[in-house]
Amino acid sequence: MSVSSLGRSTRETVSGLPTAFWWLWLSSFVNRLGSFVATFMALYLTLDRGYSASYAGLVAALHGLGGVVSSLGAGVMADRFGRRPTMLIAQISTAGSVALLGFMVHPIAIAGVAFLVGMASNASRPAVQAMMADIVPPKDRVRAFSLNYWAVNLGFAASSAGAGFIAEHSYRAGFLVEAAMTLLCAVVVFLRVPESRPEKAAPARDGRAAGADDGVRISTVLRDGRFMGVVGLSFLISLIFQQGYVGLPVAMGADGFTSSDFGTAIAVNGVLIVAVQIPVTRMIQNRDPRRLLVASALLAGYGFGLTAFAGSLAVYAMTVCVWTLAEIVNAPTQSGLVVQLSPTHGRGRYQGVYTMSWSVAALIAPLMSGVVIDRFGAEWLWGACAVLGTVAALGYWALMRNLPAPGELPAAADAAPEVVVPVEAPTVVVQPLPEAATLPSGPAARSTGAVAIVAAVSPADRTGPVAPGPRSHDR
Repeated sequence: MSVSSLGRSTRETVSGLPTAFWWLWLSSFVNRLGSFVATFMALYLTLDRGYSASYAGLVAALHGLGGVVSSLGAGVMADRFGRRPTMLIAQISTAGSVALLGFMVHPIAIAGVAFLVGMASNASRPAVQAMMADIVPPKDRVRAFSLNYWAVNLGFAASSAGAGFIAEHSYRAGFLVEAAMTLLCAVVVFLRVPESRPEKAAPARDGRAAGADDGVRISTVLRDGRFMGVVGLSFLISLIFQQGYVGLPVAMGADGFTSSDFGTAIAVNGVLIVAVQIPVTRMIQNRDPRRLLVASALLAGYGFGLTAFAGSLAVYAMTVCVWTLAEIVNAPTQSGLVVQLSPTHGRGRYQGVYTMSWSVAALIAPLMSGVVIDRFGAEWLWGACAVLGTVAALGYWALMRNLPAPGELPAAADAAPEVVVPVEAPTVVVQPLPEAATLPSGPAARSTGAVAIVAAVSPADRTGPVAPGPRSHDR
């Protein structure tokens, strides 16, 4: 692709999106610029504080458990009280808890505050994804989710070097810098991002004003068979992607590679996403999502499966390239699918349940990799990833049969009256969005789940899940 063609493709990819989206995009980028805890927690606990790798893994698991707990509650808040208040509460809470964590000394206090950090930092994700679906037209949503995912990775890549420099001098300074950047993110949201929660204009039959979440409860989401199928498949995909940050460093260490070698191999992931996310988005935005999700599941599973044959750093890096391509395709496509399957006035709740799939996977992945590697060997872990990828691909193919295209959902799924979305200073009245819904990653908030010191370089909260997922990231 020539430079002019690349420039034209980039302009077409970023053009036509609402101004409010770009402020939300900027808040995601600023938030990732401050990433520190997720990246250096294991090193902080083992090298600076002198705790064992097992304790570091426990703290990482508690951090992930906090995300599981907050996912559903944050989704309800986003629907009931609004996207913007939920984001502001989450970001302010994150800033306070991260700063507090830097001053904790007792192991129980560190573990408890890490749990609070996990809750707070994960709480804004359902609101961010719901807001994105509120303000972006249906035809542009995959593109918007992809650009936000790119911002998360770009911010994380830019922050890694700076965070490493800070860590060499003072881990506590790193915690305070992250707290400050998270507060800056909250300022951007407060000053420039408008509320977008759809409001029903018609009163209820009993004369009371209808709430924005009428008819949608957590039980409604759990009874939605097709959507819960997507959540289950998201869990499988997340289990696979998480192995890049919990299983891969352990396996490489067992093969005699150093932490620096792992850092070099995994850096391919971030570099490739930043380099090709925009052109790939241009290629996939009008493609059949069913085929894209099936292909991404197979690429993810067999990309990790190829790791069983890796014997050199170059081959490890090549396998990272394969599953990174799967991540690039899966994250925005699956986000668009979740939006399509979610009712307009229940986007927060649907998004919360979806986000929870990544949080639960972040809890289980470290246990999965540790047990399989210890009892059977790393080759069995990579074989299991290939099997999971195949199962996920078959699941996507079955679940998405007869799925209406965007804009063709049955009238029952779109029965809400007008939706008022304040996009700029003036109020704009928009007709109801047919595929009501929202989304991740993503991989990719990701969660570390560190089981060894080398796992500290994991872009835990990038998802993201996000994400995919995995990064799902977005306070």
